[in-house]
Amino acid sequence: MTEGFANLPILEAGHVWLVGAGPGDPGLLTMHAVNALRQADVIVYDALVNEAILDLAAPNAQREYAGKRGGKPSPKQRDISLKLVELARAGKRVCRLKGGDPFVFGRGGEEALTLVEHDVPFRIVPGITAGIGGLAYAGIPVTHRDTNQAVTFLTGHDAGGVVPDAIDWTSVAKGSPVIVMYMAMKHLDAIACRLMAAGRSPQEPLALVCNAATDAMQVHETTLAEVATADGLVRLKELGLAPPAIVVIGEVVRMRAALDWMGALDGKVLTSDPLDMRGRAESA
Repeated sequence: MTEGFANLPILEAGHVWLVGAGPGDPGLLTMHAVNALRQADVIVYDALVNEAILDLAAPNAQREYAGKRGGKPSPKQRDISLKLVELARAGKRVCRLKGGDPFVFGRGGEEALTLVEHDVPFRIVPGITAGIGGLAYAGIPVTHRDTNQAVTFLTGHDAGGVVPDAIDWTSVAKGSPVIVMYMAMKHLDAIACRLMAAGRSPQEPLALVCNAATDAMQVHETTLAEVATADGLVRLKELGLAPPAIVVIGEVVRMRAALDWMGALDGKVLTSDPLDMRGRAESA
């Protein structure tokens, strides 16, 4: 394994690497990500980074928390970006560690632009985004030949913390057979109502995957109609479901009956024809 790292890039002093830590499981890190952790003098990490991933860093590496969580006191994004500049100018080898992928709702683009503005050299290390890897751990594929040839990824709140008006919800509802949403749990009732008003079936399958790809992962299957009310959100909280969560809407959710490989490890019996459940549900 050490030989495999021998030819990987060197994280040089005064440089910043924007690194995707994946959805949670340390095994989903790329070799470039582990290489960055091993070399960094300073690791500036997000709230969603697994502690086991941080433990892969060099023993003398300085850790700086820069987590942003909705509804909780958080550092301003501009301050985080400028901190990276400050550390780089101090001659540090900086690993900016972000959950998932830096460029998928991770504000990696904003941070990279700040580095460009201040002439700080940087590298982008992509990671597995939770909207793909997290769903795979839940046994839900984002695409499947018998259900969809397209998928839409979107965020459930804008910079102001409300449902994004910039999203054409009608077009998304009509044009995307599968919708994967980040940071959508707070406004899930309002989003579900918008999608149904635009023509989505109230009985369309919906799944929430909380703490994806970690030991604390929870998966709850339901329908659009069942989350379209404030009472529905209360019930989700009563079940112990809370952010961080990925929400997926579409027929691919039914595939979990066949593809829940983690459940199978614990004795769950999988079905070989999960989409047959669709016909049974429609005729019920």
